[in-house]
Amino acid sequence: MTTVSRVETATLPSGWARVRAGRMPAAWLFAALAVLLAVLVVVAAGRGAYPISASNVLAILLHKAGLSQGGFEPQQMGVLWTIRLPRVMLGVAVGALLGMAGATLQGLFRNPLADPGLIGVSSGAALAVALTIVFGNLWWPGLAQAMGLALLPVAAFAGGVLTTLLVYRIGRTSLGVSVAAMLLAGIAMNAIAMALIGLASYMATDEQLRNLTFWNLGSLAPATWPIVGVVSLVGAVALAGMWRLRSGLNAMALGEAEARHLGVAVETLKALAVVFSALAVGMAVAFCGIIGFLGLVAPHCIRLMAGPDARVVLPGAALLGAALTVGADLAARLIIAPAELPIGVLTALIGAPFFLFLLLRAKGRMFEG
Repeated sequence: MTTVSRVETATLPSGWARVRAGRMPAAWLFAALAVLLAVLVVVAAGRGAYPISASNVLAILLHKAGLSQGGFEPQQMGVLWTIRLPRVMLGVAVGALLGMAGATLQGLFRNPLADPGLIGVSSGAALAVALTIVFGNLWWPGLAQAMGLALLPVAAFAGGVLTTLLVYRIGRTSLGVSVAAMLLAGIAMNAIAMALIGLASYMATDEQLRNLTFWNLGSLAPATWPIVGVVSLVGAVALAGMWRLRSGLNAMALGEAEARHLGVAVETLKALAVVFSALAVGMAVAFCGIIGFLGLVAPHCIRLMAGPDARVVLPGAALLGAALTVGADLAARLIIAPAELPIGVLTALIGAPFFLFLLLRAKGRMFEG
């Protein structure tokens, strides 16, 4: 793909944009987010039904790195390394994927209210899981035994990617891919998927309904080191792919015609943005269920703090998304301890009012002219 090598902040969009004067410098922002994420990781790894002090958490991590000899109990190492740390690291990976995917799609749609769920990834994954839980044994006898714990993640990922490809195909016109058509197709697919999920829930047994409800509400509880490895490996590909689109997304903020004049292969940019975003969200949803609104909140907060430059928003949204996910999971484990709330409930309680706030702010501009 041919892209402009550099699109300066001064050319960024009038629709969102404000001048970057007075914004937080990018280096300071990244440093602050990295420190916030590190603190949340240590705190989340230590808090729970079996508390571990921050000093012991650090001692165990240093011991695993070969830089410390001990100073902690063996049981603490077992709890931290086997249960807590995989969960926290999965939260970091999932939050980074959802945050950067949200930033990419907001840049593609040129709309700060866009969310990864709008293109049908989450609803497609949820539909595939619902059909697998309720009808899997009827349609594919023995498949659950053959695939084991990998069945639902594979079904979710396949459902999310297939739905996204269908939305992308519907959005294609003789002049290229219409972003508006994709958005409308995504809304329609979400409605169809939710209706079919409702039908599957109506036909489910009590046990199937519990499993389906738990998955739809989102959780990091299934975390293991192999799952963290798979999500991190595939997620790294998606993150790297979205980062490579930064200059093209900056140019797209001016409009498609202007981006073409600047040398951006617009149709290729649209395709890659959709593919990498679907890969990122599909991996997150496949293993953790639906964790909504992170892809909306994280990029917009970064944009408010540092301006709309994609070179800042993309990595900033990844860091903030990771921090928000780890923090939300920590709160979910502590609010009604020893039980835990689904993380998707907390992110929705935070994200939905934030979305309404953005909508009210943008309402006047929507009807200008």
